[in-house]
Amino acid sequence: MKIVPLLALSAMTAVLAGCATAPPTTPKLDHSLVSRSQSDRIKFVIIHYTVADLPRSIKILTQDEVSAHYLLTDTEQPFFYTLVDESRQSNHAGLSSWKIYNQLNSASIGIEIVNPGFKDTPEGRVWYPFKPAQIDQLVVLLKDIVKRHDIKPDNILGHNDIAPQRKQDPGPLFPWKRLADEGLISWPEPSRVAARVPGYQEQLPDIAWFQRKLAQHGYAVPQNGELDQATRNVMVVFQSKYRQALFDGTPDAESAAILDVLTSPLPTLPPPATPATAPVVAQ
Repeated sequence: MKIVPLLALSAMTAVLAGCATAPPTTPKLDHSLVSRSQSDRIKFVIIHYTVADLPRSIKILTQDEVSAHYLLTDTEQPFFYTLVDESRQSNHAGLSSWKIYNQLNSASIGIEIVNPGFKDTPEGRVWYPFKPAQIDQLVVLLKDIVKRHDIKPDNILGHNDIAPQRKQDPGPLFPWKRLADEGLISWPEPSRVAARVPGYQEQLPDIAWFQRKLAQHGYAVPQNGELDQATRNVMVVFQSKYRQALFDGTPDAESAAILDVLTSPLPTLPPPATPATAPVVAQ
């Protein structure tokens, strides 16, 4: 048997070790290609009220299991606390859905507004208004978010829109029309609504029609043709947004007209024809 001297064996080991490739410590990435099939992760903005004063709102949203990306104060000069970076998920929406989307936490920005919400009295439920200065600040932030993430007008929603069976916020005093006037959300054209009301006063659609239209608009609503409590809850949310003077959950002609307009976009007109130009004739 041939015995390899210890010195030679050590030299061979060193050579082999030098030939081995060290394992990578960072991934090798090539950023030269970009897929055309992609979109922003953030597709929705969800608006809430806190049902608490500012100190308690801060405690809840920073120390409890719920959170939001932004908290709008009710101070004399309102401002936003940025509690969660937009690149990260905040837990504000809970069990939720809108159109084809479910569990909206992962695809949304949550904005909490300090507001007591409501109180129940012997005369009925009393809702608290939002301070105009709060809404001024909110509009500025929303316009910034819309610009950065290309949020569609139909995707700026209330918590009650995406969870109508368990949530009321931001409630019937939230000024949705102000957001529409600022070009942030869609709004039913009053003249089109008024033109449809008489027809629906003559013959009100059945409950199945309302359920189909509410679902077409985006709500999760039963499709059983019955005016059950779940359907009433969705009607209350819809009316408290688009017809805030009366939101009792009863399907009526005005609600039908609003739904019809919202779910029947105006037809797109073809561009005007280019007028023919006379040929130039040499004299």
